[in-house]
Amino acid sequence: MKKTIAAVVVALSVLTACGSSSKKAASSATTAPANTPKRIVSMSATATEMLFAIGAGKQVVAVDDQSNYPTTAPKTSLSAYQPNVEAIAGYKPDMVVISGDTKNLKESLEKLSIPVVDEEAAKTIDDSYTQLTDLGKRTGHEKAAANVVASMKSKITDLTKGLPKRAKPLTYYHELDNTLYSVTSKTFIGQMYSLAGLQNVADAADADGSKGGYPQLSAEYLVKADPDFVFLADTKCCQQSEATFGARPAFGALQAVKNHHVVQLDDDIASRWGPRIVDLLAKVIDAVKAQPAA
Repeated sequence: MKKTIAAVVVALSVLTACGSSSKKAASSATTAPANTPKRIVSMSATATEMLFAIGAGKQVVAVDDQSNYPTTAPKTSLSAYQPNVEAIAGYKPDMVVISGDTKNLKESLEKLSIPVVDEEAAKTIDDSYTQLTDLGKRTGHEKAAANVVASMKSKITDLTKGLPKRAKPLTYYHELDNTLYSVTSKTFIGQMYSLAGLQNVADAADADGSKGGYPQLSAEYLVKADPDFVFLADTKCCQQSEATFGARPAFGALQAVKNHHVVQLDDDIASRWGPRIVDLLAKVIDAVKAQPAA
C-alpha cells in the first residue's frame, strides 16, 4: 500500500505525457457508442465519480476495485492495475471507460466489439471540464454535465476571491507517499496549488521535465527548501500524519512542522481530477487564508 498513490499517479502521468498532447489527454476515445449506453463499466475511479456526478450512475453496471466514491457505485473485484478482459466483458458492457491504456486494454476490448472511451489522466483543470462534457455527450447527460462544469467553475472563482496579498508567495511541498515523491506546478495537482497562490518547492527537482512532473525528492532537498506548508496526500496509503511527518529525521526543524502547517489531505480527493477538485482547493485555501499576510 505504501507505493499505491505515488506509483499510480506517476504511471498515469508518464503514460499521458508519452502518448499525447494536453488537448488529446482530455479524451481519446477511438470507438464511440452508436446509441446511448445502458451498460457502462468504469475502470477509472475518476471516471466513476464523473459519471455519477452527471447523472449517469444508473447506466453504470460495474466499476473497478479502486472506485470507492460515491458509495452507491457498483464496486467489483475488477482490477484497475491488472485488468482482465474476460471479466470486464462478462458484464456485457456497451461502453467501457478507462484512464490510460493499461495492459493494452483498449485494443483487447475493441477486438470483442466493446466500445472504449479513454479519459486519460488530466494535465490541467480544463481537461477535467472537457472530460465531464465528453462523458455527458456520450451518456445522454449533456445538460447535466454542463451544469456540473459551470458549478465547478463558479465555486473555484468564489474560493480564489479574497486571497491574502503577499509580497512573497508562500511555498509548499505536496507529498504523494512517504518516499518523498511529489508533484511540480506543471501537473494537474500543482495547478490547484497555483490557484491558491502557492509556490512549489519541487519545481527545481524536475526543471527539464524528465520526471514527467512527478520527481522524487531527498530529505536533504526538502530540508534545504524548508517549505511554509506541507500537504500530505498519503494519509490513507501510508498512514502519514503531522506527527509521523515531523518525527522523520531532520524534519522537526522544518518551519511547516514548527508552525503546525502540515495539512492532512484525503488521498483520493488529492489524486483524482473529477468534481471533487473543488474540495481539494477549498482545503488548500483554508490553510493559506489562516496564515496572516506579511
